[in-house]
Amino acid sequence: MTAPLLPPLEERHDDRPTGWERLRDAWLGDPARLRLVSWLAPALVTLLAAVLRITGIGHPHAIVFDETYYVKDAWSLWVQGYEGTWGDKANELFASGDTSALQTAGSFVVHPPLGKWLIALGIAAFGPGSSFGWRISTAIIGTLTVLVVYLLAKALTRSVVAATLAGLLLAVDGLGIVLSRIGLLDGILTFFIVLGILFLVYDRQRVMPRLEDRTSHERGDAPTLWGRVFWGRPWVVLAGLALGAATSVKWSGAYVLAAAGIYLVVTDALARRRAGVALWPTDAVLRQGPVSFLLLVPVAAATYLASWSGWFLTSGGYDRTAADGALASWLKYHSDILAFHVGLTSSHPYASPAWQWPLLIRPTAFWVGGQDAPCFGTDHCIGTITSIPNPLIWYLGVAAAVYLLVRFVRGLVLRSPMPWSYAIPLVGLAATYLPWLAFPERTIFQFYTVVMAPFLILALVLALRDIAGRRSAPRHRRQAGQRTVLVIVVLIVLVSAFWYPLWIGLPVPWWFWQAHNWMITWI
Repeated sequence: MTAPLLPPLEERHDDRPTGWERLRDAWLGDPARLRLVSWLAPALVTLLAAVLRITGIGHPHAIVFDETYYVKDAWSLWVQGYEGTWGDKANELFASGDTSALQTAGSFVVHPPLGKWLIALGIAAFGPGSSFGWRISTAIIGTLTVLVVYLLAKALTRSVVAATLAGLLLAVDGLGIVLSRIGLLDGILTFFIVLGILFLVYDRQRVMPRLEDRTSHERGDAPTLWGRVFWGRPWVVLAGLALGAATSVKWSGAYVLAAAGIYLVVTDALARRRAGVALWPTDAVLRQGPVSFLLLVPVAAATYLASWSGWFLTSGGYDRTAADGALASWLKYHSDILAFHVGLTSSHPYASPAWQWPLLIRPTAFWVGGQDAPCFGTDHCIGTITSIPNPLIWYLGVAAAVYLLVRFVRGLVLRSPMPWSYAIPLVGLAATYLPWLAFPERTIFQFYTVVMAPFLILALVLALRDIAGRRSAPRHRRQAGQRTVLVIVVLIVLVSAFWYPLWIGLPVPWWFWQAHNWMITWI
């Protein structure tokens, strides 16, 4: 009698845990260990981020790239309350601690003051002659961004492992490292944007179950006409505060504020549909919509206005008396800023239009030097600070975002269930990338994508979770997926180690620098 044939491999199901799953369950299955890991994991990834961002941050002791604007303007804000003009040889004098080149005449600046106020805190603490002081604020804020990304991933996935991976990837990514190690505004902008998105996710977790709970309506099969209107949404208020702060660093934060408003209306509408509200679109737009607007936008506007307090409380700021009254002068100033941004088309060797960003065609070289420094026994050396991210994180993140978008659109078309967490990185990427496509002639730079990096990393982590496989998948499928994820993560860490010297300006042999120029446009 012959033995029965085994079912095809893909039809067999083996519930035995893989080695990784046994390790995970051993640590996270016990409540006491879970609490320990829940504190230890974010602490370790944040500590790693701090080490990579703060170690040697004073190098180079020179004004780098657009630090010529933001660092000096930060000091002017600190001592005058507004951005003043600077005389000849201001950069060299400032680096030596001499601020005598600062003048009282107001300077035309095109970004709001908040980011420069934060940079000023470090300069005030360590003195204008300390390059460490110029950059410590951005380094601390960049480190905190890693922690916020951890919390955001944890909120989206409810997984310590996925959250730790998201924090790790941002901690070792070059774009986040570089923009944390120089006194520019974009790392600060990133922090407030990601913080605002985190608060929106917290609001969703708090309000959506209450909205979808029909205990407040009459029970029965018949749908209710109207849903509940929620005023008690403190996380929306905090999101308005964070995104108002982002706009107070750079105007591009307003794109994310607008996206947040749309996100609130859409998610409220879908929740009302699931709750059985008959007029769910009208209910979300006309009843809850105005309430959400009042919770989100006025606090953002107040935050933005408060960031200009130095300009209002002094008399020397640019255009301070250009019109009849401070408010009219302030509005005229903003009109001039808008005209500048719209008309900025000057050529720059490192300019990169937005269509190039996903392909990573033209990164920015913030600093080049080190030719006179010894390096590994050779005198043919070079040191650079480049905005190239970890190429593996970047390209895999772009691929993961496309994957999430395809799944999301497919779910909408087929009305099939999909993880709501997919929407968050897609909304973040849409708000931080798509608006720049509307300005193909404007002079913009690839390092602006630092605000996209957290959302690309979130997309990558969600895609890697799918690759790793669900617990219900066959054991061989889970093993293959988990090994693939492990190989990818190890490769990412190794690539970051390979690139790290070029992110911090370490003098390296010429041949080592050339080995990083994978595209001719990266030089």
